[in-house]
Order: sequence, then structure tokens, then C-alpha cells
Amino acid sequence: MSKSATSDRRQLSRAGVMAWQLAQVFWVGGLWLLHFVVLPALDRIGLAPLLVEMVAGSLRPLLVAFAGFCTLVQALLLIQAVGATSLWRDLRGQLLLMAMALSAVFLLTRLWAPTALFWLNFSYLLLAFCGLILVVQVAPSKAASGRAR
Repeated sequence: MSKSATSDRRQLSRAGVMAWQLAQVFWVGGLWLLHFVVLPALDRIGLAPLLVEMVAGSLRPLLVAFAGFCTLVQALLLIQAVGATSLWRDLRGQLLLMAMALSAVFLLTRLWAPTALFWLNFSYLLLAFCGLILVVQVAPSKAASGRAR
């Protein structure tokens, strides 16, 4: 009986699972959509390259900051579902910590060295790949219910 009560307490509510998935869709999908769909489409329709760079320069920092916020929300949901140690012991937690760090690196690089385009692109793409790996992971409540059985 106590095992069931413990596993029920640790599971995320349905709203928590939906918040996890919604945050994940927005930040991961947004990063990939901007880099691989929107910017190439603007280039393909014939906008001037400088204009495409200006759009990218405006939207990338916003999306990266939003990704940092969403990963923070996901980290809080993961802590609620599995516990605080999951941030460094669980692959999902490690990916979230790496994504938060990459968001900070991108924003700080943009602030202190805006001409370091290699590092800006590298941290942006690495953040997108961390998100892609996170997408294929099981949501926290599904993993908690799988362990309880």
C-alpha cells in the first residue's frame, strides 16, 4: 500500500505532463523551425542576405532565451516527478542542464562577443541537438509509473 502511495505522490499530474510536452514542443520545435525552415525559406524567396541575417539576429536570441525558460520549467517538473538528484543522474536532467548552460553561453557570447559567429552558431545548434535528444526521452510521469510496476 505504501509503495503505491509513494509512486502516486511522485508522478506528475496530467497538467504537469502536458506542460512538459508543450514546453518541449515550443522550444525544440522553435529552434529547429527557425534554423532549418524559416531562414532558408526567406533566403529562397529572394530576400537580401543582409535582411535574412537581421531577421536571424533578432529571432535567435529570443528563441534561445525562451528555450532557457522552457528548460527551467521542464527541470522543475522533472524535480517534482523524480526528485532533485534526477538533474545530474537522469539523462533528461543532464540534457536540461546542458540546454540551460548552452542558452546562457549563447546569450553571454552575444552580449560580450557579438562577432564570434562560430560560437553563436555552435551553441545554437548544440542546443537544438540537446532538445532533439530530449524529445526522444520518456516524459517524467511515464518513467515513474513504469518503475513503480
